[in-house]
Amino acid sequence: MEPQEIREGYLVKKGTVLNSWKAVWVMLSEDGVEFYKKKTDRSPKGMIPLKGATLISPCQDFGKRTLVFKITTEKKQDHFFQASHVEEREFWVKDIKRAIACLQGGKRFARKSTRRSIRLPDAVNLNELYLLMKDQDDGVKELKLEQENRVFNHCFTGATVVEWLISKEKARNRPEALMLATGLLNEGFLQPAGDLSKEGAESAEQTSFLDETKALYYFADSGFFCEGYSSDEDVLLKEEFRGNIIKQGCLLKQGHRRKNWKVRKFILRDDPAYMHYYDPTKGDDPLGSVHLRGAVVTAVEFVPDAKKYDIDGNLFEIITSDEIHYFLQAATAEERKEWIKAIQAVSKSGK
Repeated sequence: MEPQEIREGYLVKKGTVLNSWKAVWVMLSEDGVEFYKKKTDRSPKGMIPLKGATLISPCQDFGKRTLVFKITTEKKQDHFFQASHVEEREFWVKDIKRAIACLQGGKRFARKSTRRSIRLPDAVNLNELYLLMKDQDDGVKELKLEQENRVFNHCFTGATVVEWLISKEKARNRPEALMLATGLLNEGFLQPAGDLSKEGAESAEQTSFLDETKALYYFADSGFFCEGYSSDEDVLLKEEFRGNIIKQGCLLKQGHRRKNWKVRKFILRDDPAYMHYYDPTKGDDPLGSVHLRGAVVTAVEFVPDAKKYDIDGNLFEIITSDEIHYFLQAATAEERKEWIKAIQAVSKSGK
């Protein structure tokens, strides 16, 4: 019986020889993880057997590189992968761990029911807690805070997090709330923003999260950015990042000059309506942005020069108000539909 395919998509992987990080197409099956240089390749670049393997998430071996998880095979070979946002990492980690458990128990992979089970008060699901904290109506409010001649956008204080956990009855007291917040920090859901919170995160203390009004934090996949007092031009540029993140993930993008296709991480924001794209293997500085106010986005079946690069299917086009054309490819038809719907909504409502 052929192994069941469980999940597929783009991830960034650390090379085993050159130690460089590159975007690859990854396919998870019941017994292993295959990764390909391109989605259209017929033969995988490598295969990671999951029988006897272990998984660590988050993996904090690489300093500022976040959202990394590590698979160690039975033969003690390490493989490092990086997701583009928290939810994506959690989906991969959950399915890989379940595949490993099924192999150990001699069972077939089957997804668990999505029906919520009754949990003991001390059995906290950090992923669920994170989603509750991000709720726009009832979660932790993201603010613009000023500190030491710098402005921190889309952040909050450590004391705010602790008080929210207690007020929502997720913790009985401040020490218990502090342990929960430390868990969120250690798992990569929360990130330190200022110098004080960064020092706390790097300390060897049991609770590296600081219950202080001067310790600043932000959600890992929020629109956080820090700015100093600078020129009007710099402030205008920062304005692009003020919007809430509506959607993010990896897509294939056609270059404007060479017409080649590369994997890029996209972050879609509203008010102002921008979509920034990044090299998923590098830092947080965008390669470029697409102003979406008044833009038109449609699914297309043909893109010039796409066939030459073996690009076919799930294509869509964005035409900006300045009549600049962007051609993109989603991983699946459903994903293309989701991106088009999100971009259409932002282009009409965002300024």
